[in-house]
Amino acid sequence: MAAKTVAVVQSCYIPWKGYFDLIGSVDEFILYDDRQFTRRDWRNRNRIKTASGVQWLTIPVNVKGKYHQRIDETTVADLDWAERHWKTLVHSYAAAPSFGEYASAAEDLYRRAAAESHLSKVNRCFIEGVCELLGIETMLSWATDYDVEGERSERLSALCQAAGASRYLSGPRARSYLDERVFSEQGIEVAYADYEGYPEYTQLHPPFEHGVTILDLVFHVGSQAPTYMKNFARVA
Repeated sequence: MAAKTVAVVQSCYIPWKGYFDLIGSVDEFILYDDRQFTRRDWRNRNRIKTASGVQWLTIPVNVKGKYHQRIDETTVADLDWAERHWKTLVHSYAAAPSFGEYASAAEDLYRRAAAESHLSKVNRCFIEGVCELLGIETMLSWATDYDVEGERSERLSALCQAAGASRYLSGPRARSYLDERVFSEQGIEVAYADYEGYPEYTQLHPPFEHGVTILDLVFHVGSQAPTYMKNFARVA
């Protein structure tokens, strides 16, 4: 049986390029959205570059009294968020070299996402849409597609087993808490993504900032976006 690499990560709103590198580096990307929603995190917000500096775009969600709700239980609080965010993006990136080429596709993503009432589905809409733009064909699934139990490393390992994985690729921050022994006992190799050394590109409103939404990269360099990422196998 061929080796299979899996990543298990919570969904984020229009994530940065490293997130998509992780997707493009695995055979299956499992959205870990049956975990607790965390406020002031990447689940419902991300950053863009503007003439005034880095700015947050935040999807308003219903959190009052919902201290233990899961990400996939979290609902959108204001149905007009997509229109506001898109207008902000147009204002901030209209002068970017490839904005005109990709504006229609990006606006369509916002139109589709606006029809969703749950944050997880909003995020997945953008993730799938950007993967298509980048030529990433990795299978996306929900953690709830698999009937597994356990907590922390035990559950991650169980998800890998259920998905038929022989290798688990994690973000680098997990080194501090991931129990690799749990995986090795099941014959699953653990590896960590490397987010260091990304090349810069000519970006509006300097100084340069890596930690912004992937749309910043797409609007600036268009079809050349994969050459500024680690997953060079996807370069057209």
